[in-house]
Amino acid sequence: MERYYNSENPLDQLIRGVTTNPPLSWAAVKDDSNFWKEWVLEQKRLDPQLDSHTIWWRLYKETIRRGAERFIALFRRSGFKYGWLSGQVDPRIYNDEDAMVSQAAEISSLSSNIMVKIPATELGLKVIETLTARGISTNATLGVILPQFMAVAEAVKRGMRQAVSRKVDLSRWRSVITMMVGRYEELGTFREDADKKGVGVSDVDMKWASIAILKKAIHLLKEVGYPGKMLLGSMRPGPQVDGLTRLWYFEKLSGADVVFTCGPKFIKAVDILGSHIEFDSSTINEAVPEPVLKKLKRLPYFSEGYDPKGMAPADFIGHPAVKKSLDGFIQATEEMEGFVLETLSA
Repeated sequence: MERYYNSENPLDQLIRGVTTNPPLSWAAVKDDSNFWKEWVLEQKRLDPQLDSHTIWWRLYKETIRRGAERFIALFRRSGFKYGWLSGQVDPRIYNDEDAMVSQAAEISSLSSNIMVKIPATELGLKVIETLTARGISTNATLGVILPQFMAVAEAVKRGMRQAVSRKVDLSRWRSVITMMVGRYEELGTFREDADKKGVGVSDVDMKWASIAILKKAIHLLKEVGYPGKMLLGSMRPGPQVDGLTRLWYFEKLSGADVVFTCGPKFIKAVDILGSHIEFDSSTINEAVPEPVLKKLKRLPYFSEGYDPKGMAPADFIGHPAVKKSLDGFIQATEEMEGFVLETLSA
């Protein structure tokens, strides 16, 4: 484990940052439930007037703060380049602009190495612009398609112009845009579209779909002058090629200036398959095979995600992968708040 996390020599560790979301925070609480039950009860003892929702919000922020604390040494020793933690606002307030701004300010104040995760939705774009204008670092989450990425980039640029005009310090400000690649492939309508069009779609094709969108996004974001990076989330090993499991998110994006968030299963796959990973820094400039791209463009699910104007911001929240992911985030949040209520009621 010291290869991945080394508290004494953080610059030598492999993990350069960390991300959280409600399901991950809830998993951390469940993993040490006795500790967190006592923590909840202590909050109530200190202030008997607190309700369960307020204590939940404090608990949620505490999981974020503790995570950021584990990486603050790396953040400082790397000159603020590494050691970032992304902490998400309550997903249940996705349709409340003011509440998202307020929560983001609270989360950001927990530590200097926190990026705040804001949904890449129509209201989320406004929040990202506002936070950027204040110099608060953001991670646009719930992103799956190119129209979202381009809209976030424009929101960030508007916010930066405001920050510069107000002389806001942006020296430690950062921005990333997340593409939840696994969720894009698994939670959408690839199979339904393929059946309707009579097109055979394999796991290889779906991996190419994500990679095609990412390649285009990386180049277009550079063209429009977006100052941040793309970030890959929900990564899965694959596809299977000639009987061997490949790690195409690494291999097909070699040379790209992007951030990879790797879950335990993907890290394990890297350990096992590492000797087979092919790296070539010019790969990012290689085109997606034309026959594959032509086939994918026949599917509305892909074509709207590959076209920078393929979906209006008002419709982002209705994208199937966005909606299903948001529902999962909300469920985890409800369960975590239920844990607090149950603890107080016991």
